[in-house]
Amino acid sequence: MTIDTTASTLTAEQHATLETFYGAFTRKNPDLLDEAVTSGWQDIPLAPGQGPGPAGLKPIILGFIESLPDVEIVVDEVIGFNDRAGVRARIVGTQRGALFGIPATNRRIEIALHEFHRFEGDRISHTWHLEDWFGMLHQLGAWPPKTTSLHPESA
Repeated sequence: MTIDTTASTLTAEQHATLETFYGAFTRKNPDLLDEAVTSGWQDIPLAPGQGPGPAGLKPIILGFIESLPDVEIVVDEVIGFNDRAGVRARIVGTQRGALFGIPATNRRIEIALHEFHRFEGDRISHTWHLEDWFGMLHQLGAWPPKTTSLHPESA
């Protein structure tokens, strides 16, 4: 195996871009995405019904703000390397409105979030992400479902 000895960490501008990207949620301003991502930014995978690019994510951010008015993304760790960043974070907030069809519970939730970003210059061109939706459902009392069994033969 060969190790790249020319590897570099993220620039100050790239760190600022990450702050702006996550600030779109925390500052409740989806238009901040336009400052953080390229026009052809790819969000992988897209959520059901999500359109491409920054315009596709903005309605989802607005939905989170509506459901979790105190929504915040807490970044726990950033690892940067050669125009790439790995981010371990949490989406936190109190569910005051319907979220994924689940009526308001007034429960505070934390959703684990793991993302990998690719930069083109100082802007994000690609984001691969994974959220712990099952953990969120459990925190809201919606998992396991009360009407469905994972083992139909035992029903």
